[in-house]
Amino acid sequence: MPRRLAAAAIALAAITALPVHSAELEGRLKAYAETEVAAWVQDPVLIDAIHAANSARAALTPDGVLALDLAWRAEVGAAAMPTITPVLENPASDFLRARVQAAGGTITEVFVMDALGLNVATSGITSDFWQGDEEKFSETFPHGPGTLHLGAVELDESTQTYQAQVSMTVTDPASGQAIGAITVGLNAETF
Repeated sequence: MPRRLAAAAIALAAITALPVHSAELEGRLKAYAETEVAAWVQDPVLIDAIHAANSARAALTPDGVLALDLAWRAEVGAAAMPTITPVLENPASDFLRARVQAAGGTITEVFVMDALGLNVATSGITSDFWQGDEEKFSETFPHGPGTLHLGAVELDESTQTYQAQVSMTVTDPASGQAIGAITVGLNAETF
């Protein structure tokens, strides 16, 4: 019982020490996305990957999207990952992993979505393939260029860090059109 009490006290202290919903923290997270992330989200490797995915997936029906999402979910943790591997092992995903590495712990994850909300590139395996039913996509891409969405700061169970997901519409620099979205997991404890 004393151990549980001590653990609960430590957890409570950690939670209250972090300004989880402060305007100052939100401002810092948004500023990071608008400067750091915006500086590399227009890289041709990402833009080309999104265009290729949009072309390849243009004929997908809603049922087709759901089937791909179910296949992805079934493959998470499996030895064979025919749906996940092409998304995880491509130049755009390599680019994202390099951004995570260069951020020195500030970025916990990053993934790019096409116009349907399906993953195009990711720094690591996500729990699902289709993000289109989540705010990270529905609050960015459909609202057009320049849109940014900040998710709540939450405890990431896998890393035991407080993380906020910042998502933004990806815009083709040549046409000015929205072509996809990006979500960046930021370690809130570093801000």
